[in-house]
Parts: sequence; C-alpha cells; structure tokens
Amino acid sequence: MTETVVLETERLRLREFTAADVDLFVELDGDPEVMRHLSFEATPRDEVEAKLLPKILQQYREGPLGTWAALDRATGEFLGWFELTPTPDRPGEAELGYRLRRATWGRGLATEGSLALIDKGFGEWGLSRIWAETMSVNAGSRRVMEKAGLRYLRTFHVHFDDPLPGTEHGEVEYALTREEWLRARG
Repeated sequence: MTETVVLETERLRLREFTAADVDLFVELDGDPEVMRHLSFEATPRDEVEAKLLPKILQQYREGPLGTWAALDRATGEFLGWFELTPTPDRPGEAELGYRLRRATWGRGLATEGSLALIDKGFGEWGLSRIWAETMSVNAGSRRVMEKAGLRYLRTFHVHFDDPLPGTEHGEVEYALTREEWLRARG
C-alpha cells in the first residue's frame, strides 16, 4: 500500500493514517504518561476501531485538514500524531494538536512538527487562525505552543464530573493569526 505523505521535516514524515494503524493508536494511548493531561486512561481498542480512525479517515475525504501519523524520517518508526483540524463554527480556523510517544519527549519533535503544520496551514491551505488548548499545568505542551509561535490568550475553566489532577488550574488557549505569522516571517 502506498502511503500518502502530507509533509516532511528534517526528522519527521507526516502521513495519512490507514485502517491498519489501530495497534499504533492503542499503544500510544496505552501509556498513562502520554494520557496524563487527557484522561489517565487508555483509549479502548474498540473505540479506536469504531470511532477515532473512521473519523480521521473521513477527514481526509473532506480535506485538506486532518490528523496524521508522525514517523521518524530516518527509520520509519511511529512516533505519534499531529493534527490541524477544522473549527466548524469558525471557517478558516484550525486547532493544532499533537500526541507523541514518551520516548520522543524533549527532542524538539513536537515543535518541529507544529511549526511545519503551521507553515503549511497558513501558506498552502490559507488558514486565517490556528489555535491550541491544553491544561494549564501541562508545561511541556505550553512550551511547544510558545516555541511554535502561538501566543497565550486566556485561561478558562471547564466543569468535569471526574476532573484530572490540575483541572482546578484551568485550561489555556494559545493562538496565532495569519497576519502575525506573516509579520514573524519578515
């Protein structure tokens, strides 16, 4: 099967997921540290098969935005995923997201992939605004957003019936507009 590559960076290759990637998703979401700021629970295999992957595959048909498998460009090893997903109620905007294996943390890969997607989003896909959210206590993800050029906008609080540790500190939103991106490029 031929893989559909969306973009490549110095160290990453982002390709479309396939129905055969269930095990990669399950393994990634099975690491409690990877899921610490999301749920602390592994995503069940049947949910990956019945909901997550079908939704991702549908995004490709609606294109160009979506969620892509991140591979090590040198070895082909699965590292996690990146996404730029549409904001349905705000045309021209997209949410940036990423989830990487713990073994890859601290190597700048999240920033590298985010920067490449931001460039593609504004440059090729004509987006007007890219935003991201995380728990306020997720310092690693916040650093990635800042290094990728997004700026802090606000802290807000969401009610959860079963809140994660740190929820009391709120969620944070970061964003970057096309105009800001263009100014930063000089």
